[in-house]
Amino acid sequence: MGRIKREAVCPMDGLLRVISGPWTTYILWRLANFGEVRFGELKRLVPGISSRVLTDRLRGLEAAGLVYRIHKPTIPPQVSYGLTEHGMAFRTILDDLNALATKLGMTDGHAGDSPARAPGAQAAE
Repeated sequence: MGRIKREAVCPMDGLLRVISGPWTTYILWRLANFGEVRFGELKRLVPGISSRVLTDRLRGLEAAGLVYRIHKPTIPPQVSYGLTEHGMAFRTILDDLNALATKLGMTDGHAGDSPARAPGAQAAE
């Protein structure tokens, strides 16, 4: 008889699939730091993101139970977003990642421009 192959599954895989992708962790971080905000304000807090992409990311985060959405049927409609209790669990992690990115000089979006060296390694000249 043949053996059945089982794929190794990382216990973090599902979580990483939800929070990976352009803008997603930044959106979570901004919501963690600013609390409940209206859509337009959140768009201003995440410079460069399009309305379509922001809407898509928020829908995914809401489906995952990390973000809640409040809709007020006013004219014009008011839609606000905030982090659920599960979403707030990311606050410390995201703050730590921000501190690490700052420490490593990777905050300008060009992290790949200068490869990290092993401790004690000499820089190529």
